Amino acid sequence: MQKKILFVLCLLTGLMFINGGLDKFFHYMPVPKDMPEKMVKAGMAFMEISWLMPLVGAAELVGGILLIFPRTRALGVLVIIPVLSGILLTNIYFAPSGLPIVFAIIAVIIWAIIDNRHKYLPLISK
Repeated sequence: MQKKILFVLCLLTGLMFINGGLDKFFHYMPVPKDMPEKMVKAGMAFMEISWLMPLVGAAELVGGILLIFPRTRALGVLVIIPVLSGILLTNIYFAPSGLPIVFAIIAVIIWAIIDNRHKYLPLISK
């Protein structure tokens, strides 16, 4: 039962990252009207660096796809962690109201790490 719950949570999280990654390329989601001014300015600054958003979008796409499938989930987590770190820091500094969602995603990622810990052991052992 736990495997099924983890699969559904990873599927939803992966789809969220896929959606976010696709938006970095196609810009189909509107900017919320109540977004804090500091966050809008930071977003505009990120857009000035022409290679940054496609890189983050590609990482979100690849990580989201890998996260969905149990066989590739451990690699997907490794791809998603840097992006998730950026999301966490952005929400801490610019929009703390989004932190509950970020913490829910972090909980799913931690559960996926714990479930795949045997795959990570060769990375840290001699």
